[in-house]
Amino acid sequence: MATHQNVPAGAGVDPGAAQPLVHRHVSFLSDYGLDDEFVGVVHSVLKALAPGVDVIDITHGIAPHDLRGGALALARSVQYMCPGVVLAVVDPGVGTDRRPVAVEVGDGSSVLIGPDNGLLAPAVSMVGGATRAVVLDNTEHHLEAPGPTFDGRDVFAPVAALVCRGMDLADLGTEIDPVSLLPGTLALSRLEADGLHAEVLWVDRFGNVQLNVDPEELDAMGPGVGGVFGLSFHGRSTFARRVGAFGSLSTGELGLIIDSYGLIAVVADQASAAEETGLSAGEEVVLAASRTATVGGPDTTGSEVPVELGGTRSHRGRGSSTDPVDLEGRG
Repeated sequence: MATHQNVPAGAGVDPGAAQPLVHRHVSFLSDYGLDDEFVGVVHSVLKALAPGVDVIDITHGIAPHDLRGGALALARSVQYMCPGVVLAVVDPGVGTDRRPVAVEVGDGSSVLIGPDNGLLAPAVSMVGGATRAVVLDNTEHHLEAPGPTFDGRDVFAPVAALVCRGMDLADLGTEIDPVSLLPGTLALSRLEADGLHAEVLWVDRFGNVQLNVDPEELDAMGPGVGGVFGLSFHGRSTFARRVGAFGSLSTGELGLIIDSYGLIAVVADQASAAEETGLSAGEEVVLAASRTATVGGPDTTGSEVPVELGGTRSHRGRGSSTDPVDLEGRG
């Protein structure tokens, strides 16, 4: 068993003794997976330095180095997390000059800790923007690192534990303007003459294909005949019917549903829409309200006539397919 010789010099407590906690919960997301010991080691460091803390594993199934996927998962989850500390590590730049940071939100009700590489930005924006931020450059509060490749263990976990115990951010490093933090970049849908150009944000384990489309965007296009929309992707065209539940779809039929995060998803009933369409994260899909009532799976063929779009809709002022997320909540 470890003898805690690696406890940060400034911790100021016996790591085996319970201490009053300012924050009881650490919500933990990473691309570490569960095949190696990385997640368990981070848990152990957190609990050694902040006995009694509850660690909530959001997911460790982010694909290795997938900043986009990690940022989206964090943004989807953050509004449902317990107040406290959020520890997020998807860090392809570990060991470089990218900054380790702690970002305070809600005037101190929560703190997000991780690399300054765009991973935290969408989540920070979702909860109203940052009130304070520091670079974690006070190495007194880090573990002694045998090498520079595991900041989750050596930097982020000990800092998270100290924040749980009430250490002020100013003691952990140099305060910086939150505006200087690297913004995340999320794709935005855009309206063109042939329809609404959307991007696949995420495919969940059930094969539901989440798009970056708000329900209001489909409403503005008109319902189409029978609530049917044309979908174009991979140089192919098919149809999907707008429904309120998976069970409203017939076998082999694709649907458009409002998912649990309030966005439009391409789905199938008790089947994988991703497998049926071949769609994956980051790919483009064009949606247009259909004037035919034909529905079916991805092999459906036939004519599709998009609705006349006109030139009056501003698409909420979006001028491009990608915009940075504003860490102070202005974007």
